[in-house]
Amino acid sequence: MKNLAVSRRYAKALILIGQEDGRAEQYSSELEAIVGLFDTQEGFETTLINPLYNKNDRKKVLEAVLAATDLSAIMKSFMVLLFDKGRIGFLREISSYYKDLADELKGVVKASVVSATELSSDAVNKIKEALAQKTGKTIVLNVKQDPELIGGVVTKIGDLVMDGSVKTQLINMRETLKKGENV
Repeated sequence: MKNLAVSRRYAKALILIGQEDGRAEQYSSELEAIVGLFDTQEGFETTLINPLYNKNDRKKVLEAVLAATDLSAIMKSFMVLLFDKGRIGFLREISSYYKDLADELKGVVKASVVSATELSSDAVNKIKEALAQKTGKTIVLNVKQDPELIGGVVTKIGDLVMDGSVKTQLINMRETLKKGENV
């Protein structure tokens, strides 16, 4: 939980800078590029976060790599700040959260729909349009299937969950009957 809070704090700080100078999208792609570098260059991430190596040597490695890139000065400073504060290991989470914040700035919201059966493309488009109309934003929809729902759909946008599944309705009905209340 602490890692999530730390990642959010740094991502929010960077997005504020991006809003001020109008480079929020650029910073998003630069963060993704650095995460990509971690993925492709075996040992690079480990070298930066491993406390068994001398901190000054690790910082020199980071600075040398940053000098060889065409990243913006803000991003280079941000990376050095993360290193100095011992937060470089959170870069993947920071990048992920930053991307969500940058999408919000553009008016794009991620939503997920879980259904008991496969939804037709027409049904998916109708759900997407309804969510876009409700939120006033562009919706990126992730559609999944879960036969355990029995029927209906569960839609999630951020923290908001709209559960219209038969499974949940049956669970609620069972709880009501257990309490001896009228249905």
